[in-house]
Amino acid sequence: MSLFPKLPIILITSIMTSFTSQTKLNVTSTSFTDNGNIPSKFTCEGTQASPALNITGIPSGAKSLALILHDPDAPMPGGFTHWVVWNIATDGNIPEDFKGAEQGFNGAKKSGYIGMCPPSGTHHYHFKVYALSAKLDMGIMVDKAKLDSAIKKHVLAQGELVGLYKNTKTVK
Repeated sequence: MSLFPKLPIILITSIMTSFTSQTKLNVTSTSFTDNGNIPSKFTCEGTQASPALNITGIPSGAKSLALILHDPDAPMPGGFTHWVVWNIATDGNIPEDFKGAEQGFNGAKKSGYIGMCPPSGTHHYHFKVYALSAKLDMGIMVDKAKLDSAIKKHVLAQGELVGLYKNTKTVK
């Protein structure tokens, strides 16, 4: 029996193992559960403070965390980004109304967090957290696309928390 018929199976197994060997972060919040409703306090109906997040499963080699909060349901091409943050400490604690680390541009082209304010229906808000093998030197003009590009070769682990929100006010 030839070794060559087994080669594709070995190659496929090797490739699949490389994709699944990445550690998964566990991202939680004391304010809402995964796929649960986000309290209005964190939205345009409240103070627009960012919710507290807890991250566990951070690999020992991680030098920093990065976070992207994105609404893919927003009625614009590519959705709407609510928060872009990097060089977060690796202690796993992002407190409520977090102003630390490096804050990039949200979809309104302003630095920092902007609360949820969907024009209609219930939207899904993806809090994506990445454990990185380095701290990033990115300057100040950073948006979701630039951060996505910069972290690609540094991601050791990632995790996600999804929150739901439906605006009860009339949006003008």
